Amino acid sequence: MAKRTKSKPQERGSVLFDVLYEDESRASNRRVPMEILGGLDGDAPARELIEEQDRAISEKSGRPLRAIRSLTRSPPRPINIGDE
Repeated sequence: MAKRTKSKPQERGSVLFDVLYEDESRASNRRVPMEILGGLDGDAPARELIEEQDRAISEKSGRPLRAIRSLTRSPPRPINIGDE
């Protein structure tokens, strides 16, 4: 019987982004899958995905598409372990 080797852990989950639009409106905690980020493109794929999502939302709602001014990663949430 062959010995089973332990596989490396896979990076799963998502990264949250805050979006600032040209009209000064803001969207917080927009979720982007981790697997599309990184490499030479950095966070550029996140912008493309969020723009694609915004396009779909705009078409369904009948509202005009908002242009993205900036995109930043949301700060990590603090972990509450109870009152100390």
